[in-house]
Amino acid sequence: MIAGIDIGSRSIELVCLQDGRTALARRLPTTFDPLSQINAIVEGLKLSRIVATGYGRALAAQALSSFETGNVDSITEIKAYSLGTAALMPEARTILDIGGQDTKAISLGENGRVLKFEMNDRCAAGTGKFLEHVANVFQIPIEAFGAYALDGDKALTINSMCTVFAETEATSLMARGHKPQNIALGLHASIVKRTTNMLGRVGLKPPLAFAGGVAQNPCIVKLLANALGEASVVPEEPDMVGAYGAALYALKNS
Repeated sequence: MIAGIDIGSRSIELVCLQDGRTALARRLPTTFDPLSQINAIVEGLKLSRIVATGYGRALAAQALSSFETGNVDSITEIKAYSLGTAALMPEARTILDIGGQDTKAISLGENGRVLKFEMNDRCAAGTGKFLEHVANVFQIPIEAFGAYALDGDKALTINSMCTVFAETEATSLMARGHKPQNIALGLHASIVKRTTNMLGRVGLKPPLAFAGGVAQNPCIVKLLANALGEASVVPEEPDMVGAYGAALYALKNS
């Protein structure tokens, strides 16, 4: 088997291909010991080749140095998501990936060729980490935060996308008696506004493929559709797209 591994700030995904088809997929939290988690996710597998991508892709060769496998290479997230999206959704012409630590907007040509991209990776503003932090302020599990925000009936304005300042704004609005769900809805709306600006700068063309862990947030999906006037296409496992793309790269270059 060959494999692609996506080492993100919150989770690690692994996709293995056998005879060109997905043989298995695994997911583990990254934790504060990603080296151990990388080894754990490939435990018991016999792999002839691994291609890594993601936030911690440089760790792959070090983590797997004692693992019985073939070459361990790496590719950028832009390349991995483009390959994965082109295979899963060949009609897609734009990709939005909102992960734990960064946001990527990618314009695609035919056969997954990257025409233009923009990446926000200098801070956690508008990413999964941002949502996770503000969900903690509301004392709501991140998995339920999107549904909670959809209970709001008016999105309150959140001016700052800085995690600390946004938390301060949210706390201030709570202290003034505003409905918590409306504050949560406003936080989600601020992410979508930032995201649509990024998509506009790369030249948004439908269909839009929405990948990454935040694509599982129903509020972001709904607000994004409202802002763009068209629903995005979310793959069945949006956080596996990068690992799948890395596995495809391994297959094509083995």
